[in-house]
Amino acid sequence: MGRLDARAVSGEALRRFEVRLLRELRQLDGMIRRGEIEEGVYRVGVEQEMFLIGDGHRPAPKALEVLEELDNPSFTTEIALFNLEANLPPMRLGGGLLRETERRLEEAMTLAADAARRVGVDVCLTGILPTLRLSDMSLANMTPLSRYRVLDEGLARLRGHRPYTIRLSGADDIRVTHDNVMLEACNASFQVHLQVGAAEFSRIYNLAQLVSAPILACAVNSPLLFGRRLWRETRIGLFEQSLDTRSSGPNVRRRQARGSFGRDWVRGGVVEILQDNITHHSVLLDAGEPDDESDPPLLSALTLHNGTVWRWNRPCYGITNGKPHLRIESRYLPSGPSLPDQVANMALWLGLMSAFSADGVEPSEAMAFEDAAENFLAASRLGVRAELTWLDGEPRPARDLLLEDLIPRAREGLARKGVGHEEADHYLGIIEERVRRGRSGATWMLEGLDRLRTQASESERLSAITGAARRLQGEGQPVHRWELPRLGDSGGWKHHYLRVEQYMTHDIRTVHPDESVQRAAALMEWGRIRHLPVEEDGELVGLVSYRRIIKLVAERELGGDETMPVRDIMKKRVVTIGPSTLSVEAIRLMNRRGIGCLPVVHDGELVGIVTEHDFTLIARGLLEEKLSE
Repeated sequence: MGRLDARAVSGEALRRFEVRLLRELRQLDGMIRRGEIEEGVYRVGVEQEMFLIGDGHRPAPKALEVLEELDNPSFTTEIALFNLEANLPPMRLGGGLLRETERRLEEAMTLAADAARRVGVDVCLTGILPTLRLSDMSLANMTPLSRYRVLDEGLARLRGHRPYTIRLSGADDIRVTHDNVMLEACNASFQVHLQVGAAEFSRIYNLAQLVSAPILACAVNSPLLFGRRLWRETRIGLFEQSLDTRSSGPNVRRRQARGSFGRDWVRGGVVEILQDNITHHSVLLDAGEPDDESDPPLLSALTLHNGTVWRWNRPCYGITNGKPHLRIESRYLPSGPSLPDQVANMALWLGLMSAFSADGVEPSEAMAFEDAAENFLAASRLGVRAELTWLDGEPRPARDLLLEDLIPRAREGLARKGVGHEEADHYLGIIEERVRRGRSGATWMLEGLDRLRTQASESERLSAITGAARRLQGEGQPVHRWELPRLGDSGGWKHHYLRVEQYMTHDIRTVHPDESVQRAAALMEWGRIRHLPVEEDGELVGLVSYRRIIKLVAERELGGDETMPVRDIMKKRVVTIGPSTLSVEAIRLMNRRGIGCLPVVHDGELVGIVTEHDFTLIARGLLEEKLSE
């Protein structure tokens, strides 16, 4: 949303801001009509978002300490204390741009990593940090600046203070409700800005929309959220839902989400998009005192409101060297997996924009917007396995489209902008190998998770993936050359058993109170489990133990064709804990109550279970470590 100061707005102040917003939109329209916007100059800038990680490669809320160590205006905060952003100054599009961008990114990341280590943490590039947990999304981890607090309050007001709901399905699925905007902090991106002229804005913006899907398909790097395997680029669905202020239901009116791909091709230039923002999205923040006297005008109200509508390709207004300009900000590319991968993604985007622009392709005449939007969703979900409808109206596998058509076209486009063959081949060669081998950041994570499945707990596997990514990022190789994560990358087992949410069993078998004890016994035998929760109407109402069933059989109260409902033998007063409970507290509770398991409940819903067997594994790990010492 930019770096402007911001405050809550209501009543008379809200009305004044709205009047100012409309005035600035007319002001921009007048500047465009008078030819005051810089034309024919193509500059490229980037924003690099990153995570801070600490023990066990978990998120580390140390952003303010790291920024104090950096003391560098190129770095700034994000909404969460475990995120940072670095901004590179814009450069002219031409020869040397790609290699210079990588060099500057390396310099920025070295500065960030050195400063982070001085406060005991590290930095990591990834779209969604695999080790994030829902408990990390608390307001305690929000950066203590007014604009973030006001943003949270403003979105809550527009939502009628209803909880946020995240629903995504992939190999696993997730259904999460949350009470604040911090779910947005799960996402980190590599944002590329391209300056364009006002006269050509509509067509260039539409081209950016057109090429988003195939570029995203080969750049996916966010397949995991809270341990669930979801979309190849889960950021897309998560971000849109984490900022959604709309009601749900079959009869609600159609409204555009604040975070979206868009509604249609653009025909009326940048003013059309900004007008659409004002039409469909209420004001969230106030930009402070107006700046009507500046020349050229800052248009701070218009800029701030535009920053609270999160289009995946967002128009931007700015001033460079005293001249006002327009930019297209590509926001869908994930952070990571490596610096070369990110610059390669940028090379593909710039090359395709140049090639299609020179060829005179007009997306609004060549393709239905609905096809472009569906392409983007398919690429988010499946990566290069997606089928994309292209300009001839026929569906094609993203892999074939990239290898046979788009990568060669991007080479031509970069050449038109003065990028040398060697430079273009280096970065587009990374894309080509990534697509040929089917090894994106997302597939690397999923393959690593599967490889470690029988070797460790979920928490250890997620930490191993994160630790390996950080280690391999430091070697400067693109992801298609990375080895798979090793268990040793997890940072040691002891970091993964501090809280029960790190190792509790998520795949829980349950029974209803009216079901037979025989069925309960069969489930326990087949699953090799000794405790079975009992649920009624989604609520935990009891617990059945294998010991109780054995006792019934021994006392001949259960046998033959006799039936008995679970409710007759279940323990009704069940001791439960929350997912963030410390392991030592759970152990003490089990010892004090003389019980063998603890169901884990969050917001009244059964989300997991821990048993004495889990603590036996912890004791074994501790014993092995102590004996080896």
